[in-house]
Amino acid sequence: MPADIRHPIYNLQFGLLCLSSFLFSASFNMLIPELPAYLANLGGAEYKGYIIALFTLTAGISRPFSGKLTDKIGRVPVMAVGSLVCVICGLLYPLLTSIAGFLWLRLFHGFSTGFKPTATAAYVADIVPGNRWGEAMGIHGLCFSTGLAIGPAIGSELTARFSINALFYCSSLFALLSIVILMNMKETLVKKERFKLALLKINRKEIIEIRVIGGAFVTFLSYLSYGAILTVISDWGTHLGVANKGLFYMVFTVSSLLIRFASGRLSDRIGRTSIIKFSLLLLTSALIFIGQADSPFQLMTAAAVYGVATGMLSPALTAFIIDLSHPEHRGKAVATMYIALEAGIGLGAFMAGAMYISDIQMVPPTFYIIAGFTLLAYLYLQFIFKQTRIINESTNS
Repeated sequence: MPADIRHPIYNLQFGLLCLSSFLFSASFNMLIPELPAYLANLGGAEYKGYIIALFTLTAGISRPFSGKLTDKIGRVPVMAVGSLVCVICGLLYPLLTSIAGFLWLRLFHGFSTGFKPTATAAYVADIVPGNRWGEAMGIHGLCFSTGLAIGPAIGSELTARFSINALFYCSSLFALLSIVILMNMKETLVKKERFKLALLKINRKEIIEIRVIGGAFVTFLSYLSYGAILTVISDWGTHLGVANKGLFYMVFTVSSLLIRFASGRLSDRIGRTSIIKFSLLLLTSALIFIGQADSPFQLMTAAAVYGVATGMLSPALTAFIIDLSHPEHRGKAVATMYIALEAGIGLGAFMAGAMYISDIQMVPPTFYIIAGFTLLAYLYLQFIFKQTRIINESTNS
């Protein structure tokens, strides 16, 4: 058995990273179920599609910068910047109560996910051997998704029991705790540079990592669905009789947690693309089921299928991107993946918002169209993508 198979990935540094990511994820995800109604109360119901679209816009724009800084000044400082943005935004939401102020704040809030996940994935790749990246990404994703599951439920409960402002302040607190944990983590980048303004100058070659463009395209198409869900699922659930707006998120996230660890390890053994292709077919089916749901039970069942699909897809896709990348450009490679991810979420949210607005009858066709794009990702990977450099496509002995 190779030495790196016995590598103790479950160490203190990995544990701290997972805990920090859990708190970060819960911080910004606890807002999502309540923001559409909050914006509507401000008089901006027609801008619901912008809640996610603006957030993902700045997240995508910031990726080249966070990727470069991750490879230059270190993983930990870049992660801290992402959490700090959440701290600031949680404190500003109660103050900026106009429609314009809210939308500008959503734009700024997007910098959080533009920075932290990029550096986090690079950090994981630094401390875990290559033939266990799928397993590690699965475990880390499990912790991140736990925040995604618990966050919306906490957010809806806080808003119901106290106020929307209590929700905003709790979001800020969770992000602050994430930063405290990061302060106790060891930096993994060996050749670090001190930050200087010149590092913020980005040329064309520093924006996209060409080696991972195929994987990024699959990422883009597969995450259109998440943007649509973030935009319309709360209203769709309410229409079908679901009382808690965060319940859909909890069900799909819990189901994703149950599969992430096993699917990550499986991608290490039988290959990334096999897992990704199966996940895409399952994801396509889940989106059709969501559109066809006509009761809370059917919607929650569809949520569970969606969770299994995303739980299998996410760690395999992240490890796939890292497989394709050069070790010296991991930050840029991960940033490229997240640019595609944010573009997919943003476009999916914009499409859903434009189709839906407030006509509930448009929700099913919205999900059917998004399902078609997801199927396109499978067809691309099956018939067009050429495997030029995959490290772990063969079974590890």
